[in-house]
Amino acid sequence: MYHLIMVEDDPMVASIHQSYLQSYPEFEVDGFFSGGKEAISFLATHPVDLAIVDYYMPEMNGLMFLRALRERHMSTQVIMITAAAGADTLYETMQYGILDYIVKPFTRERFSEAMVKFRNTREKLRTSGKLSQAEIDEIMNAGKSSARAAVEIPKGIQEGTLNLLRDYLKAHRDTFLSCNEAASALELSRITVRRYMNYLLENKEVTSRIDYTTGGRPSILYRLQR
Repeated sequence: MYHLIMVEDDPMVASIHQSYLQSYPEFEVDGFFSGGKEAISFLATHPVDLAIVDYYMPEMNGLMFLRALRERHMSTQVIMITAAAGADTLYETMQYGILDYIVKPFTRERFSEAMVKFRNTREKLRTSGKLSQAEIDEIMNAGKSSARAAVEIPKGIQEGTLNLLRDYLKAHRDTFLSCNEAASALELSRITVRRYMNYLLENKEVTSRIDYTTGGRPSILYRLQR
């Protein structure tokens, strides 16, 4: 059993991560935290194997969290999940030994690749002594070969709701829409719309982009593929 925590201040996103983790019974979530400071405090007395961390958080962003983690000599591995796609941000987080860096919006398959990479790396390092170059190469690419096989069709996807969202997107096919807009128009919860949008994104029915003009947290917008 591997123990992990989630550090994410958006409950809707944390819920999506948790739904993806249902495919991996070997992972147990020990805690959910809306900020880096409370997560660091928890880790001081409850060490875990893995932390799934958002970059944009109040008080302590993802980079500050990584610094605090390493300054305290905590061995927790980190998967960074973020809308920050800049080369500088990636380089800075790499300096603190992140396991993976996933840019929002992402597919279930990409999330699975990261989880498989962590699991396979741990298993290989636990059972191996001296490593050959081939074994090292296999560990460094531990998630890529089997991530696709680990992906399962999400539970809870209903055809009626899916078609309702498809029809709404078709009616606005030239417009990028937020989950909030779709949820309000269709009288669904934001969490539901986000889950279905991710499903459509995985199936390449929609495309997405990041809106940085919100004045706060970047927003993900979706539109039907042309």
